[in-house]
Amino acid sequence: MLAVSRVPADRQGRSRLKAFVFFVFFAAEAVHKAAMEKKPQTLPDPADFAHVRNWVFDLDNTLYPHHINLFAQIDKNMTAYVQELLQLEPAEAKALQKQYYHEHGTTLQGLMLNHGIEPDGFLEQAHAIDYSALLPHPELGEAIKALPGRKFIFTNGSVPHAEAAARALGILDNFDDIFDIVAADYVPKPAGATYDKFASLHRVDTKSAAMFEDLPRNLQVPKALGMRTILLVPRNLDAVLMERWEKLTDEDDHIDYVTDDLTGFLTGLNIR
Repeated sequence: MLAVSRVPADRQGRSRLKAFVFFVFFAAEAVHKAAMEKKPQTLPDPADFAHVRNWVFDLDNTLYPHHINLFAQIDKNMTAYVQELLQLEPAEAKALQKQYYHEHGTTLQGLMLNHGIEPDGFLEQAHAIDYSALLPHPELGEAIKALPGRKFIFTNGSVPHAEAAARALGILDNFDDIFDIVAADYVPKPAGATYDKFASLHRVDTKSAAMFEDLPRNLQVPKALGMRTILLVPRNLDAVLMERWEKLTDEDDHIDYVTDDLTGFLTGLNIR
C-alpha cells in the first residue's frame, strides 16, 4: 500500500490555507482586470503569422470557451482525490489543491512531490467527466484545418482527456499530435524544460510557431523562444473570478494578441 504523508489538521494550518486562498483570489482579480484594461482585444495581422508553420493550442478553456465550465468537473474530481487521499475536510482539501496548483503548476505535480502519489490513478479520476456540454464546432475545425503546416495540442492534462474533448468538438482529426503531461514527464507548463521537450520531440522550430493559451504565465516561455503568443480570454470576465491567481501579472509584453473568439481570430488570419 502506498504510504502518504498527511497534512496537519491543526487550526493554525487551516487558517494559513484559508488566508492563502482569500489573498490569492482578491489580489489576482484586481491585477487581471487592470491587465485587461491595459491590453485590449486585438484583431490578427496576417503579416505577423505569414511565417508560422507550427500551430500550438492549449486545450482547456482555449479550444473550447470557459463558459462551458468543463474544467469545473475536473476541479471537483481533483478536490475529491485530495480529500480521500489525505482524509481532509472538503474545505481543507479544496484549499490544499489550490495551493499545490499555484505552487507547482498542477495539483498533480504538488501531490507527486509532497505525497509521492502515482500519477495514473490521479489522471484517470480527474478526467472522469461528462463531455456532453461540448458540441461539434465545424467552423473551428475548418479554421484549424486551413492553417498551413502542423497543428498540435499542448496540454497539462492527459492524451485521453484531450482526445475526448477534441473528438466531441469534431476537431480531433485536424491535429497532428497531442503533447500531454505524461510526455512532459509530469512537469507542467510553464516550466521551460517542458516547452523545450515539446519542441525537441516534434522538431518544432519555435521561431516559426504560434501558441494559443488561456493563462498568461504559460505564454512567457513561448514568447522568449520566438513564438507568436495569443491569449484567449473569456467573454464574460465576471463569470471566472475563482481562479484569479492564474492571471497574476503586471507585465504583458509577452502577449502579442488577446482575443475572446478563437474561431474568428483564426479565420481572420486568412493564411494559405
